[in-house]
Amino acid sequence: MKHKLVTLFLVLGTFVNAQKITCSPEDKLLFETKINDLEQTKASSLGDTIASVGQSFLGTPYVEKTLEVGDTETLVVNFGGLDCTTFVENVLAFSLMLQKQQKDFENFTRNLETVRYRNGDLNGYPSRLHYFTEWIRNNEKKGLVKDITAELGGEELEKPINFMGTHRNLYPFLASDENFKAMLEVEKELAKEALCYLPQDQIESKEHLIKSGDILALATSIKGLDVTHTGIAIHQPDGRLHLLHASSKNGEVEISELPLADYLKNIKSNIGIIVARPTLLSL
Repeated sequence: MKHKLVTLFLVLGTFVNAQKITCSPEDKLLFETKINDLEQTKASSLGDTIASVGQSFLGTPYVEKTLEVGDTETLVVNFGGLDCTTFVENVLAFSLMLQKQQKDFENFTRNLETVRYRNGDLNGYPSRLHYFTEWIRNNEKKGLVKDITAELGGEELEKPINFMGTHRNLYPFLASDENFKAMLEVEKELAKEALCYLPQDQIESKEHLIKSGDILALATSIKGLDVTHTGIAIHQPDGRLHLLHASSKNGEVEISELPLADYLKNIKSNIGIIVARPTLLSL
């Protein structure tokens, strides 16, 4: 679904925030419909709430690079097309609203900014949490998630995370020397921490420890990258753990037909998963 984008300016809290928000009138209407529907959600746990919110997006088209719009970084709100990361971010932003009994669009955009940007502050392209391992670590500092990969028996892997720095031509915003130098600094900080992942051959034996609503990141052997895909864990009636995600292959948000452990076997570069459990306590 393609939208004509417009720019909105919002007053957040008690102060004026001059940041730009990119959102279409259609998406604003979709927000109103979705929050009204989600208010009827009844779940026994936070994980079930997140899984329910995630399922409300089933069938939404997969669209890549929805955040790469305009000449400067803006807070993009797009419900008509999601990639794997924006799917997870939107689910968390709506789940925060349900937790706090919020209804306003301004609350949603504040939550989305908090989840998407380093320390919750949109301050240019490099402030976006481009690498999902940093996304998890920074949102853990905010009290929104907890990385439980090590608790599941995860193993450490030391590898340089520098794909953006070594593939500058793939990212239009990195044409700016300022943005490029800032991302090199981000990658330098990422290099100081090892990547912890649960190996692919251990997932089936540990899947009973992973809850519906947990955030899953697919770790990869691709040079310079930490993960290639993200989604939400969901237990199905077959008794197995599946992946609720925005699928580029099938072109929409869906629940994987195969259990997660079997689904990953078909991805050549996959080495396992990183698991983050939402807590949503700090906001």
